[in-house]
Amino acid sequence: MGIVERLVPDELWELFQRVVPPAPTRSQGGGRRRYGDREVLAAIVFVATSGCTWRQLPPSFGPSGPTAHRRFTEWTKARVWAKLHRLVLDEFGAHGKLDWSRCAIDSVTVRAMKGGT
Repeated sequence: MGIVERLVPDELWELFQRVVPPAPTRSQGGGRRRYGDREVLAAIVFVATSGCTWRQLPPSFGPSGPTAHRRFTEWTKARVWAKLHRLVLDEFGAHGKLDWSRCAIDSVTVRAMKGGT
């Protein structure tokens, strides 16, 4: 099992796919290929759980730190994290099926947005 699959297990990936907006399409070719959402999600989980900065993200993840941060920002604006949280609670929390011992995130600091939104 690779680092991506370990940080983003199949169960999480299936839920995430239900809430993430589709990738924008380009009308013309050129430019770099867009990294897959699962690779970027694994990079985001790594930054959130390891305490490293975006720029310290190891190259083994594929996407660079700035790329992962940009996608994190896009997904935050699209309320992906809130939707995923609600989906996890709806799917597992109410039925007592959620095994918190397997959660990858052990401590994360989240800044509250000004204005409470």
